[in-house]
Amino acid sequence: MRGCAASGALDDTLYTKPLPWIGLYVAAASFLCAAAMAFDAYSGFRRRMLWFPARLFSLNATTITLLGVANKFPVDLNTSMPRSIDQLTKLSGTTLICTVMANFVPSLGMDRDVASNVVALGILVVTVIVNVCIQMGTGVIYAFLPEHIIIMILLMAQLVVLISSALSVKSTRQLLERQYDDLCRETYAHTSEHYFSKSNLESYIKRAWLMVQTNRPQYGVSEMGSASAFFCLLAAIVLTEALLRALFIESSMSAFCSGTSDYRWSATLVLIVQAAAVVIGTVAPVCRWLYRIQFEQVPEALEVEEYWVMRLKGWKTPPSAFQLMMGWGWKIVDRLKNSVLDGLIRLQSRVVLSCKLIHL
Repeated sequence: MRGCAASGALDDTLYTKPLPWIGLYVAAASFLCAAAMAFDAYSGFRRRMLWFPARLFSLNATTITLLGVANKFPVDLNTSMPRSIDQLTKLSGTTLICTVMANFVPSLGMDRDVASNVVALGILVVTVIVNVCIQMGTGVIYAFLPEHIIIMILLMAQLVVLISSALSVKSTRQLLERQYDDLCRETYAHTSEHYFSKSNLESYIKRAWLMVQTNRPQYGVSEMGSASAFFCLLAAIVLTEALLRALFIESSMSAFCSGTSDYRWSATLVLIVQAAAVVIGTVAPVCRWLYRIQFEQVPEALEVEEYWVMRLKGWKTPPSAFQLMMGWGWKIVDRLKNSVLDGLIRLQSRVVLSCKLIHL
């Protein structure tokens, strides 16, 4: 009978045969992520848009799916990974998530489905973190434990930054749209009084282009982008340190276990592609952070603008007449909801202040 050995026991000799090709699939997904991030970085340099708008690699269902495929190794709970390269693929996968999340920040302002996409990404991040913790407990991940812990902390910080940014996107977009309309009216009023000479036309076009570019909501999350870039840079440094440490201690036979992973040659390919993706993906966030810093002035006092917490405050609606008629039960629910929202508002304010400190 197919699936059974001659003795009647289950024949599992072919179960691991496709794993190298699955590793190739993981490497291909990682390469696509790297290529998309490289395109955005190249496009920003070529167009001299050093805030690097997300043109190709934005937060959507496609990129989240690619990221999930690229993290097959970190969520694999039971495949043995004895060599240093095998252990490093676990770390490179989680570091790639941290890098990708920093590249997602500018696209939040242009994403109409930002809430559902952030929730989907959050589920993926939490799943990866839980799986890595399980493997650290069972011994599947036995090397680079401090690096894994640091990366997981950075992943949680990146997730908090994305959620905090997503909460303010709608308010930021509305504020910028009002400012854009005011600038348009001012420009039209100014230009309608003069004929369009060549110099006036050039000036008008430059002002119109500047208004269109500065109206992009990604400017409103610049502090969040700077904090995310900082976490992205730290993650890249951690992975580099792990790679160098593995290179120097690989000659010690007691440092790593002997044997070969079932992924065989594909593990090396995945590590190379994901390490390259981390390096490529770090360029745009860090350059965006440095570009923004050179135009910033140190404020006398840090404050949280209203639009950061406007959406949360909007959810604190007073109870309706129908709820009041329903009795004390609805009142308790309403008070509990407002208490939770008050806590979230305080948390949002602290996150924004922390990001502003990193931004400076």
